[in-house]
Amino acid sequence: MAVTVSHRPTREWPLLVLALALVCAICIPLWQWSSGGQTGGEQWSRWTPERLGRLLLGPEQIACYCCFTWAGFILLGRYRELRRQRRAFTLDLLPTEEGVRILPEDARPLLRKLDQLTGGGPFILGNMIRLALGKYAVTRNSQDVSDTIRTQAEVDLGRLVTSMATVHYLAWAIPALGFLGTVRGLSGGLSMAGKVDGTELQEFIDQATRHLTVAFDCTLVALVLSLALMFLVHSVQRDEEALVIDCQQYCLENLALRLYDPEPVPSP
Repeated sequence: MAVTVSHRPTREWPLLVLALALVCAICIPLWQWSSGGQTGGEQWSRWTPERLGRLLLGPEQIACYCCFTWAGFILLGRYRELRRQRRAFTLDLLPTEEGVRILPEDARPLLRKLDQLTGGGPFILGNMIRLALGKYAVTRNSQDVSDTIRTQAEVDLGRLVTSMATVHYLAWAIPALGFLGTVRGLSGGLSMAGKVDGTELQEFIDQATRHLTVAFDCTLVALVLSLALMFLVHSVQRDEEALVIDCQQYCLENLALRLYDPEPVPSP
């Protein structure tokens, strides 16, 4: 195994299924009881194709779909890159046999081997090992190697966080577009207040209701898309942080702890 597991992983998806089953088992009977005995067809009969079209289609909704799709493509690319980075653990970049020691004279041959194995593309793990071995070849000090590994891990993690700026902006822009539609719907409804008289009351109520429906529909669609996108962002970021931590642990186990110091570092 390339990376030693230090804790038992949490089974999040089975817990999600359990939570959904428990909530549905309690809430659905209560919902049916509180609906006054109406059947499902009677409850959903008012959701006609025209009503669903007004709910799901509109200028703001289409803009939200574009933002969500763009962010989804970015996250899909990052997930594929994450899986490619994980393949570096199977390339045998460092000796993993029990009892193997790495001498200062072994740093250059290991660097040449590393360059040959990582020729298919840049790897976070390969770059971390390259910097650590280069530092060891110059200083011959294991403490400097550990500091280099830690510093490079912080740099890689900061780069991953910074490169998510566009996705974070899109996750913020989606609910903002929804509220823009809400403002448009409310302003359209209020703009008709001065045009009503006794003969046009019913028409005014119908038009105002339509504008208010547009307002709340935009907010509903935007919030649903925002919740889904934030979950995807959280999942990808968690996996990327785990990748950097695993790379750091791999270097500590198979490099920093196997180094041989020709001259012991004097204690302070």
